[in-house]
Amino acid sequence: MPRTKVALVTGAGSGIGRAAAIELARNGFAVGLLGRTPSELEDVAKLMRDFGAEVETLDADISQEDQMSAAVSRLVERFGRLDAVVANASINGTWAPIEDITAEEWDETIAINLRGTYLTLRFTVPHLKSGDGGSIVVVSSINGTRTFTSPGATAYSASKAAQLAMVQQLALELGRHRIRINAVCPGAIETNIDDSTTKRAEEETAIPVVWPEGQVPLTGGEPGRAEDVAHLIAFLVSDASSHITGSPIWIDGGQGLLR
Repeated sequence: MPRTKVALVTGAGSGIGRAAAIELARNGFAVGLLGRTPSELEDVAKLMRDFGAEVETLDADISQEDQMSAAVSRLVERFGRLDAVVANASINGTWAPIEDITAEEWDETIAINLRGTYLTLRFTVPHLKSGDGGSIVVVSSINGTRTFTSPGATAYSASKAAQLAMVQQLALELGRHRIRINAVCPGAIETNIDDSTTKRAEEETAIPVVWPEGQVPLTGGEPGRAEDVAHLIAFLVSDASSHITGSPIWIDGGQGLLR
């Protein structure tokens, strides 16, 4: 009997990470829920256990090397393997004119979004290599990959562009190990990521966009759902996407084309 596949999802306590973890569990994965807020992780874990999923909660800050090493080791010790990684955790950080962003604010965004992605891959790839290969999905953004009009989002856009560069570089490096890696690039999605956003002096950097029905043409201006992104992630870690690697996939209802 085939063993249950195992996935790690970072930022799994809310938003896209939460939706992805639930979707992967419904598709038969055992899931490691990694995040910085244990109460959120436990809420998601309880919901998943109620429908029979195997779950491990992992309290860790993705920017901290020792915490990530310990978390990944704990997951693999629990389930004995690792097949899929969803590097989702990130913050919006500070959006402000470039001369107004402090070095500390810049460093915080890069530490979570870029260093955190690096550390996630640094500690998970060896386990994917030692198994039967697998799939990595990095949650990037339309910002920095398709659009550049969010006021003051220089640090955020730079981190998201760098994530895509990592994906494309690693697609070649990891291909020989039967590991696929792709980027999903959401536009406006109903999540609580705005809670991690500090905005200053928007009027100095804003680029107006005029559209009769808002900024998302496909939905009359309404943002997408976290579940929409979760469905795409589930596809990318499944055998149905077995020949897709190194690809950015924008999921924004046409928003990036408008902006």
